[in-house]
Amino acid sequence: MAKTKQERKKEIDASSKKGGDKQEKKSEHFVEEKVPVRLLSLYREKVVPELVKKFEYKNVMQAPKLQKISINVGVGAATQDQKLIDVTVKELEAITGQKPAVVKAKKSVSNFKLREGMNIGVRVTLRNARMYEFLDRFVNVSIPRIRDFRGLSDKSFDGRGNYSLGVKEQIIFPEINVDNVNRISGMDITFVTSAKTDEESLELLKGFGLPFATRQSKN
Repeated sequence: MAKTKQERKKEIDASSKKGGDKQEKKSEHFVEEKVPVRLLSLYREKVVPELVKKFEYKNVMQAPKLQKISINVGVGAATQDQKLIDVTVKELEAITGQKPAVVKAKKSVSNFKLREGMNIGVRVTLRNARMYEFLDRFVNVSIPRIRDFRGLSDKSFDGRGNYSLGVKEQIIFPEINVDNVNRISGMDITFVTSAKTDEESLELLKGFGLPFATRQSKN
């Protein structure tokens, strides 16, 4: 018995849907394979056991974790040229792989020609895979490109296990093409951890490879 046009159309649609589902599953599997897990594996296999041994945790779940990385770029010159905000957004997006948010002024300051609601900065918060990917590149690629680098200071903890550092030049990140940079700008990077003390946070970040300066003992 010959099939009607409507029946043939239903069969084609059903076939297309099955093919689409297979393709979607392949795509999802591909994404999972691409998730950067090197630092996550390092944390589970090496950092956690060392933290448990050093601080004598009763359970591995007590070991502190890196929760998020926040990056903030202040663009004070944007009061004179708002286009600088767009440039900073593109640079930070290239560096982190995530769309940043624009920070607006909460109040007006006449001396600085600042009006309430004016764009004055850019920020982004990284979690999970993007957080580990950024940290991996920052430690192994970007930090070695810092001029006259002598190690990170261990005095920038906030007393609650979080650590902040300042980067003076965005060109240390290989994602930024120096030839296209018209203005050198810095940024503040904050590592937010679940550590209860600064000492625990310091050991956690050391485990991830952050190169803190070695203190010289006084004789």
